[in-house]
Amino acid sequence: MFHILVADPISKEGLDVLQQKPNVTVTDETNLSPDELENRINQFDALLVRSQTKVTRPVIEKASQLKIIGRAGVGVDNIDLDAATEQGIIVVNAPNGNTNSAAEHTMAMMMALSRQIPQAHVSLKNGKWDRKKYVGVELKNKTLGIIGLGRIGTEVAYRAKGQHMNVMAYDPFLTEEKAEQMGIEYGTLEDILQKADYITVHTPLLKETRHMINADAFAKMKDGVHIINCARGGIIDEEALYNSIVNEKVAGAAIDVLEEEPFQDHQLLELPQVIATPHLGASTVEAQENVAIDVCHDVISHLTGDMAKNPVNMPSVPSDILSQIEPYFHLADKLGMFLIHLTEEVPEEVNIYYSGELSDVKMAPITRNAVKGLLKRHLGSHVNDVNALYLADRKGITIHESRTSTAKGFTNLLTVEMKTKSSVRSVAGTLLNGLGPRIVRVDQYSVDVMPEGHLLVIHHQDLPGVIGKMGSLLAQYQINIATMQVDRSDVGGKAIMILTVDKFLDKEELSGLKQLEEISDVTAVDL
Repeated sequence: MFHILVADPISKEGLDVLQQKPNVTVTDETNLSPDELENRINQFDALLVRSQTKVTRPVIEKASQLKIIGRAGVGVDNIDLDAATEQGIIVVNAPNGNTNSAAEHTMAMMMALSRQIPQAHVSLKNGKWDRKKYVGVELKNKTLGIIGLGRIGTEVAYRAKGQHMNVMAYDPFLTEEKAEQMGIEYGTLEDILQKADYITVHTPLLKETRHMINADAFAKMKDGVHIINCARGGIIDEEALYNSIVNEKVAGAAIDVLEEEPFQDHQLLELPQVIATPHLGASTVEAQENVAIDVCHDVISHLTGDMAKNPVNMPSVPSDILSQIEPYFHLADKLGMFLIHLTEEVPEEVNIYYSGELSDVKMAPITRNAVKGLLKRHLGSHVNDVNALYLADRKGITIHESRTSTAKGFTNLLTVEMKTKSSVRSVAGTLLNGLGPRIVRVDQYSVDVMPEGHLLVIHHQDLPGVIGKMGSLLAQYQINIATMQVDRSDVGGKAIMILTVDKFLDKEELSGLKQLEEISDVTAVDL
């Protein structure tokens, strides 16, 4: 008999999935205090929550019988994933249940913005009949720029085509061939900023996407552009958006999410050109039913010995195997993170080579970590050890594993190779006894770099004085060099320099380094 605690309200349809099972009892208690949850959690095999209940480390450490935590929704910010993983508790969510709801809300906001429906509604409610004031614009033949073509962005693209819009999309994993198959235009971020009449964002909120739509981005846009954000607050710089509307660069904005929620006295909402909703993208009856049903099916599957479809943390590995391969998890993750920075092209194939002692280990968990590291630059915390291979497949990336006993002078060697449409890049690493993980090769160059901190990867010509110029320029920026590794293909030929520096360089500082005539490329990698 399995005992399930439902700690937050979920739809009846979800509860029915649980209650139809003869070997399951459901306790529906949605008003437990944190102390009450801690005191009672050890009685249950499964816990179901939405966003209200905080599943903290103290709760998890008291959950002696708990096997699975189900989140009826997408985000798992209210669950301590590390603590759950340490305790061998799987966490599942429902990432697909609100896709249609969020896409429809985006289109509704776009249409309401174009026809000034909320403003006209309020005016009419106030007793005014002002047809001339609220003249809208049509979506037909306008260019919609979609930034982020995941599940929701893809659905928005299809719906926009139904409105006879010209759709252009940018996504780090979108290829021209894929765009052509979808009947949309492939574009860079710059293309979208410069050409789109409407811009909607559908990316995760990451360090690299925070304020990606900022003052500089607004300056590149068409006059009279319309902005829609039904994804995450923080992707758009709200101060810059406010100024761009006041200065009449932006005709209007439709906002479902804000950087601080709930808000107090937000200046954007004072502008008549802005329409807003209180984070309603997933708030439909159908979406709430779908996420509840999905997560309840996963909970039942896991309890009865089947595979859950949407796990968000690492599944358990037998302890004897885990002790052998766990030291390589960190190395694999860092190699993937390092490699994805070496090109802006879309990865099409990833080859992972296990050499020396590594040729005898269980490869799959290490491979997942390498792929996770490669993907999370653009996908953030959404990608993890469990779903990395699934997400790679969805992005059209082929993963191959190979074993060889030859490790080229190392006891163990892990090599990650990435193929794009026009290039092949690779990075190799090893574990050194007593010294930990090391990057020992980048493409054809031999190095010895600890995969931590702020790195600069500099491709340059092997000429006298280059290193001195680089050091002098970094000194002007008040940036201290911690370590340096240099290798070259031949005397006077192509060379690589990898620096560990004390702080991350901003765009202007990187641009300054690239101005040195001997430098062909500079890449900042934050590990």
